[in-house]
Amino acid sequence: MNSIPYFDGHCDTISLCEKEGRSLRENGGHLDLMRLKAYSGAAQFFAMYHDLADAPADGMFAECRRQQAVFAREMARNADIVTQCRTAAEVKRANAEGKIAALLSCEGSELLNCDPANLDWAKKVGVKAINLTWNHANLIAGSNLHEPQRGLNDLGRAFVRKAQRCGILMDVSHCSDAAFWDLMEITAAPVIASHSNSRSIRRHTRNITDEMFRAIMQTGGVVGINYWVEFVAPGDDPAMEDVVAHIDHFMELGGAKHVGLGGDFDGCDRLAGGMRGLEDVPLLWEALSKRGYSDALLEDIFYNNFLRVIG
Repeated sequence: MNSIPYFDGHCDTISLCEKEGRSLRENGGHLDLMRLKAYSGAAQFFAMYHDLADAPADGMFAECRRQQAVFAREMARNADIVTQCRTAAEVKRANAEGKIAALLSCEGSELLNCDPANLDWAKKVGVKAINLTWNHANLIAGSNLHEPQRGLNDLGRAFVRKAQRCGILMDVSHCSDAAFWDLMEITAAPVIASHSNSRSIRRHTRNITDEMFRAIMQTGGVVGINYWVEFVAPGDDPAMEDVVAHIDHFMELGGAKHVGLGGDFDGCDRLAGGMRGLEDVPLLWEALSKRGYSDALLEDIFYNNFLRVIG
């Protein structure tokens, strides 16, 4: 791993640190800092997440603030090996100093009560990306599973515009197709799908169509490949070749500068390709290399493409 760079667009580890008291430095889940440290320059988006259907008594924004406090605590406790970053320059500097670059995201605008006013707080604490929705429809849009016919409303458009003015990326993983296309009409910045695969390869509403991928490319955005079995292929045990098939397809659409990693670590129970966690991602590098992917192209997929899009 010490020769492979690593930049991943989504994991749920921080929410589990908050809910289960896990240590970010070392734990028995899919991902921790010691395993990230083994890569040749590592950057990871850490998502704050909570199910809207089980909102706490004091509300979703209060839960978001609790998780951000856990993230900040873990950054301070592990300052010898990790630092929070907001820009590509900060990521490169952290990696040059031998540290992991940690970036913060919100998996669902409901964590901010879908309120544009709360984006000021998000910017202040360094949130760099926000999913429009998780799997439940919220105040600004429908999701891939709940009210999928509902797009962005006026509040959603105001939320997007302010988020982008704050330098926060809009993430379309989980949102409805209608919301996706409404976002594309107004976006003034690159759009990401932090952890989604190709719907042409695996028909699932959480994956994106070829037309969506082309639209994301036109914004300069990136799609992160998800390892959860349900989004990779039918059956209980998709092979690494099934993961590769999604990347191959995006490459055929011209996606060399627009595909990254979005493993969904600690947000799913079963990983494709025989992977147990972060330590097995080099198996994907090896599979792509055997398929003829050059080291330069692999470095783009594994690191450079997400680095570019965060600006």
